[in-house]
Amino acid sequence: MKPFMHLVAAAATVAFSTVLVAAPVAAAEAPDALVKRISNEVIDSVKADKDIQSGNRSKIMGLVNEKILPYVDAEKMTQQAAGRHWRTATPEQKQKLTKEFRDLLVYTYAGALSTIKNETVEFKPMRGAPTDTDVEVRSQVNVARGEPITLNYRLSNEKGSWKIYDVNVLGAWLVQTYTSTFNSEISKNGVDGLIKRLADRNAQLASKPLAAPAK
Repeated sequence: MKPFMHLVAAAATVAFSTVLVAAPVAAAEAPDALVKRISNEVIDSVKADKDIQSGNRSKIMGLVNEKILPYVDAEKMTQQAAGRHWRTATPEQKQKLTKEFRDLLVYTYAGALSTIKNETVEFKPMRGAPTDTDVEVRSQVNVARGEPITLNYRLSNEKGSWKIYDVNVLGAWLVQTYTSTFNSEISKNGVDGLIKRLADRNAQLASKPLAAPAK
């Protein structure tokens, strides 16, 4: 997967956290308008900041926390990736697993932000009814060289505001790509084993220069 796509794969999407409160404007925005605004704000911020382009960790993390995380539902993403194992996990395990997965997604975003150069995002016409509470927003990333890259988002409105809970890059949904990894680790070492694996991975990423992490 191209480095830039690690940014958009995860918009928040894309998620990430339900413990973070979205800005008041989000409740009044249509889902496609929300995703378009977030995408444009992030890309414009990166292009305007040389420190971010050069990999300044503090500024990159600040941008992720300000522009992306409030609009992504990390808990729902983690629940879907864990599948049936989520139902048998304790409240403490759910909390820890969500935190570690959220942190991994933060590094995914942060590591890719400095790779943005001349990309632009083009959005497709929105499908669905105004009363829908679960929708897909379709777009494509136009790159300087090569074919446009398909990029779609799934959003839900469960508590009065839209949150991104999955992203499709090049035909693959982010949550689905983690499902087999989660299931395999839980089957071998339980939920605590998966939490430890994610925590170890995040510790490794925290000690290295920002880069889009491989799964």
